[in-house]
Amino acid sequence: MNYKPIIIVAGEPNSIFFEIFFKALKTEKFKSPILLIASVDILKLQMEKLKFKRKIKLLTLSELTKAKLNNRSINLITIKYTQNRPFEKLSSKSNVYINQSFELALKIIKKKITNKFINGPISKKFFLKNKFLGVTEYLAHKTKTKKYAMLIYNKNLSVSPITTHLPLKHVSKNIKKKLILEKVKLINSFFNKYIKKKPNIAITGLNPHCESIDLFSEDQKILKPTVKYLSKLKYKISGPFAADTIFLKKNREKFDVIIGMYHDQVLTPIKTLYEYDAINITLGLPFIRVSPDHGPNESMLGKNLSNPLSLIRAIKFLDSQK
Repeated sequence: MNYKPIIIVAGEPNSIFFEIFFKALKTEKFKSPILLIASVDILKLQMEKLKFKRKIKLLTLSELTKAKLNNRSINLITIKYTQNRPFEKLSSKSNVYINQSFELALKIIKKKITNKFINGPISKKFFLKNKFLGVTEYLAHKTKTKKYAMLIYNKNLSVSPITTHLPLKHVSKNIKKKLILEKVKLINSFFNKYIKKKPNIAITGLNPHCESIDLFSEDQKILKPTVKYLSKLKYKISGPFAADTIFLKKNREKFDVIIGMYHDQVLTPIKTLYEYDAINITLGLPFIRVSPDHGPNESMLGKNLSNPLSLIRAIKFLDSQK
């Protein structure tokens, strides 16, 4: 069986990506050939620094359609990065390089060479610079995708925030029935297509204990009617539940997905439960985009102590798809 290649955009050059990438290649075997988009100079410097040896197979975009790829070599399309000094502090120096890497990956996908895409950690502070809330929104913009969702996936329990990297003071005014419907439909479609099951979904309330001292309660006026509406449409969904107890073992075991109203409401417990054993999947894009569920981790640069599990899980998830 021929497996489509997995494109991996290395992302921020001053991150732990190369360390966890080398560890993944050392410890795991993947059926799908991996196609890395990165600076060949940075790659070689990182290989030397981290004492990793493997042949590099340099490719061009025009060669991809005919190239026979395997993982005995690092299949690389290089992007010029003028700094060529790894282990610097994060800054905006790498912005052009990262953007060009994404642009090339999207060109490859548009040519239908593959639909499997992973990106390494990106600095939201420097690369996105308040233009986008996260890479999810950046890629949605690039692909003109209007309806999308963030899913932090683990085979035992996944979570999805209705609002993503949004300051808390803006969350309540963005909780809308239409947005919740879009996210639930995307999650349900994803599970049906890739996990081959109809997910049992729980929705948390916005307010502590699903109660509010205000005259207007989002839990009663928006969430409860939306859950009722979705149930009538035959979605397996219930709630709203108090966010402080839904993640208790006896409660979470009933569900495949817990949808929260804001980022940390569901990402804090999922990372506490599974640490690096989870991946970030963007739903709704015209391809499967996955990323490790962590950032550049600047404080760990060059120490060779970073955990590669989330990247391994990301590659293995795409490796399981034809």
